[in-house]
Amino acid sequence: METCMTTSKTHRIALLFNANKVFDREIIAGIAGYLSSRRASWELFVEDDFRLRLPSLANWQGDGIIADFDDPAVAAALSGSSIPVVGVGGSYADDADYPVGVPYVATDNFKLVNLAYTHLIDVGLRHFALFSLPNGIEHRWAHEREKAFENLMRRDKLDVAVFRGRAHAGSSWDEVVAHQVEWLHSLPKPVGIIAVTDARARQLLQACQTANIAVPEQVAIIGIDNDPLARMLSCIPLSSVIQGTQEMGRTAARMLHQLLEGTYLECKRILVPPAGINVLSSSAHRPIKNPRVMRARHFIRQYACQGIKGDQVADYVGVSRSTLELYFQQELACSVHDEILRFKLEAATALLTRGDVSVAEVAHRCGFTSMQYLFAVFKRELGCTPREYQQRIGNGVAAPADGAANDADACVIAM
Repeated sequence: METCMTTSKTHRIALLFNANKVFDREIIAGIAGYLSSRRASWELFVEDDFRLRLPSLANWQGDGIIADFDDPAVAAALSGSSIPVVGVGGSYADDADYPVGVPYVATDNFKLVNLAYTHLIDVGLRHFALFSLPNGIEHRWAHEREKAFENLMRRDKLDVAVFRGRAHAGSSWDEVVAHQVEWLHSLPKPVGIIAVTDARARQLLQACQTANIAVPEQVAIIGIDNDPLARMLSCIPLSSVIQGTQEMGRTAARMLHQLLEGTYLECKRILVPPAGINVLSSSAHRPIKNPRVMRARHFIRQYACQGIKGDQVADYVGVSRSTLELYFQQELACSVHDEILRFKLEAATALLTRGDVSVAEVAHRCGFTSMQYLFAVFKRELGCTPREYQQRIGNGVAAPADGAANDADACVIAM
């Protein structure tokens, strides 16, 4: 419980979110950001497992609630609430699916998918698929992203390829992965796949690794959430659409603040577009004609940080080093060594972006023989030291979001 002290009346506010989810944590951070910049005195009630409180919410002596309306149990428990409620969740293609009579702040599912789709088009792909979640009312936000994808495919006269997979209950991990691999093999190549979350994207990366499918040459993958944990656990740096979650939290807090002060809400439904896109290796598709170069890059991506040399790459591909160098010059206009160094540098910048790893550890984990060599590469390629790079990027730089609103009746927050 946290108290924001001012001279105004203190309001008791419950935040019904799952702090184990990156989406919910960012919403809460946005709410906190709003409170720190306004004269609002709120006593916040946040619990690790708020669902235990749902049966007693009707009797709670509070002043207001901001809640995750993607959770059907939460929406049901708050229907007809006698105190002000602001809902937060995903957008819907059908207006009838929005909660009735509740001010609502939504992440724009259509724009999330459209931004990922546009990125995959921009890197030269012509086949597309979506990796979603199994059926279930708790996954309705994911199914809204399916609708967005299907609408985009039909608009552009392309085949609709959506894979939900199997629920983990009753299925072993090996069975789940085998099913994913089977689907991956069935898709035309090269293909760009949008995953409804970063967690799903990470699963596909693992399935591609199991099936020896080159990413991003044969399968380019992009997730949604920009989840640091998913990036940390991914075998290949994961591209992701960045949701405008903190803006959603600020907006929800502002709406509740207005309700508590008796101010009329001009707009009771607000759609927030994505904040941008974090492009990393998993979707950095480059059309490659020579299969030996494709195999070489696949090997380099997996083992660059383990200190491999050009001769080892040539042995893996099954050609001489000089022949492979010729292929690389023809396809990529660089040497095998340059490509190894590029992947090591990308891995190093990804670690530095996290902010919790020392420069010495970055050098060790990314296969640089010494800190001096790491510094020299950074100076030559990026024009700065590793520490200067870390300071420069701060929390990361996102590309601007694009696309127009798809709901004429909703207010849209411009980022």
